[in-house]
Amino acid sequence: MDRFQAMQVFVRVVDANSFTRAADSLSLPRTTVTTIIQNLERLLGVRLLNRTTRRIGLTPDGAGYYQHCVRILADVEETEACFQEAALRLKGRLRIDVPTCIGRLILIPSLCDFHDKYPDVELVLGLGDRPVDMVQEAVDCVIRAGDLEDSSLVARRIGTLQTVTCASPTYVARHGMPQTIESLRDHHAVHYFMSRTGRNCAWDFKVDGKHQEVDMKGTVAVNEAGAYLDCGLKGFGLIQVARYMALPHLQSGELIENLPQWKPSSTPISVLYPQSRQLSPKVRAFTDWVAELFAGCPLLSGRDETDPAAASCGVYQRQLGMPSAMTMGASAAQPQAEPVMAQTQPRRRSPREEAAEYAL
Repeated sequence: MDRFQAMQVFVRVVDANSFTRAADSLSLPRTTVTTIIQNLERLLGVRLLNRTTRRIGLTPDGAGYYQHCVRILADVEETEACFQEAALRLKGRLRIDVPTCIGRLILIPSLCDFHDKYPDVELVLGLGDRPVDMVQEAVDCVIRAGDLEDSSLVARRIGTLQTVTCASPTYVARHGMPQTIESLRDHHAVHYFMSRTGRNCAWDFKVDGKHQEVDMKGTVAVNEAGAYLDCGLKGFGLIQVARYMALPHLQSGELIENLPQWKPSSTPISVLYPQSRQLSPKVRAFTDWVAELFAGCPLLSGRDETDPAAASCGVYQRQLGMPSAMTMGASAAQPQAEPVMAQTQPRRRSPREEAAEYAL
């Protein structure tokens, strides 16, 4: 038995979550793929996959073997790339997972640029605010916000999220504007709960350089970023939301910033991947690309929309419905006035980020 081919087939079956799809992608008969996996399990003396009529899952032994296989195959790929100039044209499948709003508002509008640079990379983009099992779900890397604690993953910081505390005019008309941190106890919040634990994320402000948590009442709790913003727009309560998401609604008056003098702390954004993918050229290329994308926008790199660089930030322009540099001709007129928001502030780890946090 060709053990190297067996590793490739096994990894492809896990990544595709299907014997049939793996066989198609490898241009092999399905029966051949099945036989290779059976022979591999017989050679190793363990069961690698749990098979049902609806899905395939890794056994504990299979998960460990998968990690080793991915690392070995990545090492081979990296070694070959060092000696093949043609390897600069990266090829193959790259599975990533990102929070829904980062995917919809930031990554997807810019994917044409990634595709232009790497036309032979098949990018499989998973969107969601839930934690993922990177081995079980065959994910190469994830983007997450918040403090990272899982030492088994390699993390590269790519940006910083700011958060704004705000409410809709409807809510303000009914309940007024909170004037102090203490007055928040008389207000209602839309809660964001962690999918993993069901626990509501804490509201936390920085007061005189110290973090202060506030217990907030609420009648609605959600676990998805877009739904959380929608609840705030509908007047269900105060929200603490990423500033890049809130920006167009603050500009239009659909949201009003609250307590700008007490700013939540900013939150780091990172790309994470297993150590077995550290040498993967595709993972490295994506990480470099997304880090450059985030660095080019003040709202994603720890600054705010008053920064002069915001005028050329594609994410900022798209959020405000402005033409970006890519859609304007060389002779097209620039916007007459650089949009400036009423209030600006960094952000602390609250609903969005804590829920966006990887399953640590």
